[in-house]
Amino acid sequence: MSYLEQLFNLAGRHAVVTGASRGLGNAMATALAQAGAHVHLVGSVEKTIQAAATTLQEAGLAASGWQADLSTGEGVSELVSAFNEKLSELHILVNNAGIGEGHPMEDYPDELWNRTLQINLTTPFQLARGLLDLMKDHGKGSVINTTSICAERGLPANPAYMAAKGGLKMLTKSMATDLAKYPVRVNAIGPGYFRTEMTAQSWADPERRQARSDRTLLGRWGVPEDLAGAVVFLASDASSYMTGQDLYVDGGWLSKGL
Repeated sequence: MSYLEQLFNLAGRHAVVTGASRGLGNAMATALAQAGAHVHLVGSVEKTIQAAATTLQEAGLAASGWQADLSTGEGVSELVSAFNEKLSELHILVNNAGIGEGHPMEDYPDELWNRTLQINLTTPFQLARGLLDLMKDHGKGSVINTTSICAERGLPANPAYMAAKGGLKMLTKSMATDLAKYPVRVNAIGPGYFRTEMTAQSWADPERRQARSDRTLLGRWGVPEDLAGAVVFLASDASSYMTGQDLYVDGGWLSKGL
């Protein structure tokens, strides 16, 4: 194995990926497994997450499925306890699970606000805190938080999502500062506009689809596989001197002026 191949090799490492049954989370879990990691896929629906894990297993990759309700502190605690009991070490934590239900600011429901912040912001903190003992001291710990271009730009009629992603960006930097002594690195991947179930309504509208494409420098939407290189990079020794950073994979959305 060459030096460059070794830098990106994840053989022997365990990775937890939340929101991994489909979309961006599934693509990142697949990439980590293809790089050699044993990936623990976490999802809210037992049948769906086990099917996702089985697909990777049938491809000869190391994977297991874990059902968890990450919308409550109790559900997060149960998952943390299960992992601490099952695993002796954890090397990679990808906090990807998230929701983004749009609703006008004027009558935005408190219930939706609280649920969005729990899943998108509080749960990543609770998981990183609860799994720290598995991640520290072996020198390979990497936490990767999925933020968004919404951590930098305000999009309409979705205030909780904007607040959560902006908060997760700063939580990433706070965690990087606090966990460097162990050492555990903490970075964020910020996707742009990707074609997923969350954006299906925009994709189905030809005008909105084209408007989103035109907003990027590359002239297209992202697809989940576009995150493969970024997540393997941040999980691996290739980024060993990188922590507290935001890596935007957005087709040039944030850089585009006129």
